[in-house]
Amino acid sequence: MLKEFKQFALKGNVLDLALAVVMGGAFSKIVTSLVNDLIMPILGLILGSINFSDLKYVIHPAAAGTLELSIKYGSFIQAIIDFLLIAFSLFIFIKAITSVKKKKAEEVIVVLPSPSNEEVLLSEIRDLLKEKK
Repeated sequence: MLKEFKQFALKGNVLDLALAVVMGGAFSKIVTSLVNDLIMPILGLILGSINFSDLKYVIHPAAAGTLELSIKYGSFIQAIIDFLLIAFSLFIFIKAITSVKKKKAEEVIVVLPSPSNEEVLLSEIRDLLKEKK
């Protein structure tokens, strides 16, 4: 059983998947930073100096000994923008890989030349001789 697990774990697909998960996590952090540190401040400035991370709907204000209860929809907007950027980036990446694979598949297709008249005649003669035996 250990031997089978070792063969499974060392297959290319499992290693590729593990690498993709690690790279996806790092890419997610980059996109989150891009959205939080660059896009949202610019978008907030365009919309009238709004800081999206501060946008919230207060359900119950903070009182003596209790915390504020609020719905932070600004953070939700940032998460949506994160998702859209990651999804778009992955779409572009997959589209690029697909086009490269398609070009390689087109290069592999080789058209064999059709046989000459002499070859066709020789194959017919061969077939006739086989029938006589």
